[in-house]
Amino acid sequence: MLSKSELEDLKRAKQLLENPGLVAKLSSMLGSPVEKGLEMLPAKWQKSVHKASEAALMKAVQVAVSSLGAKTGGKSNERMHSMFAAASGAVGGAFGIAALAVELPVSTTVMLRSIAAIAASEGENPQHIDTKLACLTVFALGSTKDKSDNAAESGYFAARTALATAVSEASKFLAQKGLAKTGGPALVRLVALIGARFGVVVSEKAAMQAIPIIGAAGGAMINTVFIGHYQDMARGHFIVRRLEKIHGADPVRIAYEKA
Repeated sequence: MLSKSELEDLKRAKQLLENPGLVAKLSSMLGSPVEKGLEMLPAKWQKSVHKASEAALMKAVQVAVSSLGAKTGGKSNERMHSMFAAASGAVGGAFGIAALAVELPVSTTVMLRSIAAIAASEGENPQHIDTKLACLTVFALGSTKDKSDNAAESGYFAARTALATAVSEASKFLAQKGLAKTGGPALVRLVALIGARFGVVVSEKAAMQAIPIIGAAGGAMINTVFIGHYQDMARGHFIVRRLEKIHGADPVRIAYEKA
């Protein structure tokens, strides 16, 4: 049975995980629908965005399996990470989508370190394989639901279910082959699945940065919202995981749906 304070934590997690995505946040901030920016992206650019997304995630995998640097129980300095992301976003805003291949791996790595710090603040050990993979899967949260997702489930749990087998296979691979092996098929498959969802959000970000009037200042603001979006996903995700470790997955899931 979850305590009153735990139920409050779970309610907060659900608010973070199920709230409007990046499109709504950017539209609110910039005062114009992001869909207009999405329409401005040529089809070949869409492919470039998804290719850049997967490349950025592979870079993040290399960082994750080497060292995330966070310590269990430490405080997460989200503001500092947001500042780093804003700086890289300024580059993207100044040079548009042409800079995405350079800017996105930097932003993604910064976000991963922030996600790991949030995980640590919720009691996780970022040096454990399970936590490393949980950090990576945050990039699959908060995007448009996949058509294969169960509509009866929340978007958050549907995303976790869709990734469960790939995460399990990647975990076994890393346990058997060691953390130095980042190019194995199990990890490549996991990155592809996460990338399909992450690429949707990156496309939304790129659409706004493709608008000529955005510029460096706008690019910095967009990246601040971008990293804030995944910091919210991370906080919600690791609150749920903390409670699952105490009470088990099913009771937490039932309480989450009722929250």
